[in-house]
Amino acid sequence: MRRLVLLTGLFVFNVCEAPHWCPDGEVVKFVDEVSISVSSGKGGAGAVSFRREAMEARGGPDGGDGGRGGHVVFRVQPQLNTLIDYRFKKKFSAENGHPGRFSNMTGADGKDLILEVPPGTVVKDAETQEVLLDLSEPGDTVFLKGGRGGKGNWFFRTSVNQAPENAQPGEMGDLRQVHLELKLIADVGVIGYPNAGKSTLISSISAAKPKIADYPFTTLAPNLGVVRAHDERSFVVADIPGLVPGAHKGIGLGTQFLRHIERTNLFVHLIDASGSAGRDPLQDYRDIMHELVEYDRAKAAEEGFRPLAEREQLVVLNKIDVLPPEDLAILQDRFAREGIVTLSISAASHRGLRELVTEIGKRVLK
Repeated sequence: MRRLVLLTGLFVFNVCEAPHWCPDGEVVKFVDEVSISVSSGKGGAGAVSFRREAMEARGGPDGGDGGRGGHVVFRVQPQLNTLIDYRFKKKFSAENGHPGRFSNMTGADGKDLILEVPPGTVVKDAETQEVLLDLSEPGDTVFLKGGRGGKGNWFFRTSVNQAPENAQPGEMGDLRQVHLELKLIADVGVIGYPNAGKSTLISSISAAKPKIADYPFTTLAPNLGVVRAHDERSFVVADIPGLVPGAHKGIGLGTQFLRHIERTNLFVHLIDASGSAGRDPLQDYRDIMHELVEYDRAKAAEEGFRPLAEREQLVVLNKIDVLPPEDLAILQDRFAREGIVTLSISAASHRGLRELVTEIGKRVLK
């Protein structure tokens, strides 16, 4: 059985690839953003030393150079899915370089500080919020270099100063206050109002087991599911907690989870077609699009940001099993008159799901 442990939002979930069975995993609280202080090591001081030989109390200079201070390195580990290691400890320092020694021996370099983070971690300056690193691919990235070691007195010998008694101190390391932010990495983001059926959809097309109930904000954290397409390839779908008017200002679950769809290329915009919540389905679509536009406006100055409202979407009418066929036809026509092509499904009864998965697969896997 292939088992994926994926972490999203405020909780860790065990998620399995459909169609295999997977036992429910333990839910563990965590944070997906933290602020920490990191510093590279100071270089070791150069040594002042003179040879000691038999019958010669004080020979020529032989003080070695100091070692380099340790670097600060971010290491992306694909098996990690949380920043909880940085929740309580806030200060991290690389080792200082060791001082030079006699016989022109260079001091040992300081040990590098390795900070392991999950894929999707963004490193920002804590004060200016400037993006310093975007860590998506596995591997090591040197963030702060350690200070150079100082020169020993052997380096300063000259023909007119054959016994220098001076050496350099090591260079200071760098200190930065940074903000680590974890953004969800998924191929498809399912967006929409609370109770549109997003959790039911992801549970129907994958083996994910999100909490499902008939009250607002049932989903308090994104859920991930791995969906196998008909050609045996797979893609990751994220169920994003429901959005409400004012989400771009932090209302409801707000911007805390809007950022988790920044890395997805395709949105499945799920709409409750039944009208059971007393809302107009077409107005629901307009409301969510307004939130995406306003979020884009707030993030426009951020380097590398791609507007959410301009990304490819599949607009999907859900809960059609409780809607008379003639009412569904009228609703589809209303969307069509706005230039919006829709798909129709019932996530609960699995009606239309095969066609939906096929269409998602075509767009994602190309």
